[in-house]
Amino acid sequence: MGLYLCIFASTLDDEEVDGVEVGGYDDFHLLRTTIAERLEGERWGSRFPVLMSHPDSDGEWSPEEAVALGEELAMIESELAALPPADHSEGSWQREVARQLGLKPSSLAESFIDVDGELLVARLRELARLAVERERPISFQ
Repeated sequence: MGLYLCIFASTLDDEEVDGVEVGGYDDFHLLRTTIAERLEGERWGSRFPVLMSHPDSDGEWSPEEAVALGEELAMIESELAALPPADHSEGSWQREVARQLGLKPSSLAESFIDVDGELLVARLRELARLAVERERPISFQ
């Protein structure tokens, strides 16, 4: 089952402002596990509570939470960019997408991609920025 994070234009319809197809829930969990291990000293949510403490299968981040989420993601992106890349698992969709698009990560930040091959943390930062700008929540779908 895939995880899709999106911003709806209003509560009245299903028109989307933007969305990020993360991949599977396990892909989002891997990102958060990597953050906990590499950036939080294995203390889940100690530095990045908005991203790390939210259940990965329910609800939304409010526009107010999106402000803090964007700040956390900027720090995460910067710190992951200073770490060496991780290989995608043999047979994974990430490896196939990276091969098709000719992607060769040069850092750990570039090792996490969405289903379109775009940098996942950067896409999540953009989603948080839009949520603040539009004053709309980020919904977990």
